[in-house]
Amino acid sequence: MEYTLITGACGGLGGAFVNELALKKEPLVLTGRSEERLHRLAEEVSARYQIPVLFHACDLTSEESRAAFFAWCGEENLTFRRLVYVAGVDTQMAFEKYDEAKLVFQTRVNLEGAVSFINAVLRRAPLDGDTEILAIGSMSASTPMPYFALYSATKKALEYFCAALRTELKGRARVTCVLPGGIPTREDIKENIASHGFWGKISKKEPEEVARASLKAVRKNKRKVVVGFWNKIIKFATDVAPMSVKLRFISKRWQKTEKDFFSQK
Repeated sequence: MEYTLITGACGGLGGAFVNELALKKEPLVLTGRSEERLHRLAEEVSARYQIPVLFHACDLTSEESRAAFFAWCGEENLTFRRLVYVAGVDTQMAFEKYDEAKLVFQTRVNLEGAVSFINAVLRRAPLDGDTEILAIGSMSASTPMPYFALYSATKKALEYFCAALRTELKGRARVTCVLPGGIPTREDIKENIASHGFWGKISKKEPEEVARASLKAVRKNKRKVVVGFWNKIIKFATDVAPMSVKLRFISKRWQKTEKDFFSQK
């Protein structure tokens, strides 16, 4: 049996991927930080959709925890057809307000964990060329972002990694990086989107729409996909605008708000 592995499965966007794939009767392996939440989710999805759903908690920032997760995959003799790497940390604040724990946590979840899981899934994937690697990046990777500097940088690194890997794996696997705008899942994210006024309103997309567009894009072997008409317009404008103009505009808007992922733990 071949599974889809979903990280961040208990979150809003992760849950949308779980439901979308469960509707297609795809066997699932779910991971996240909370064993208890994963257990509840797996039981609910398995009962509702009558599909195999396995789960195992993993701290993506820990090499030991990732190694334990991969060892469990080996013990279960799992084969993966698809990876959906949803997990991410979207701390937003002036860089000088970060401490070492925040720096390490965001960097490891957004980039190191993604690269580690992609490598592990490829080792347990069929060689028939039909494997899919889907990584959730961000529109924030379109340009350097003052007051969101580490997030935008890690998401850009993820986007570049996926683009390079897609070429390496031509004929072996499809690799797509998704660039969504704001996704109204947690209450703090909804408040943050609202704080950006007009721009937040036109760029936001519901998690279900992002999940459907992402799965369609990787099936078509798209290098990257921007979800939503207005986000495509914003992306184009961002690409052509002078760097100094972009940095001034973003700095003026984003220094007014903060969002600390650690307060949601």
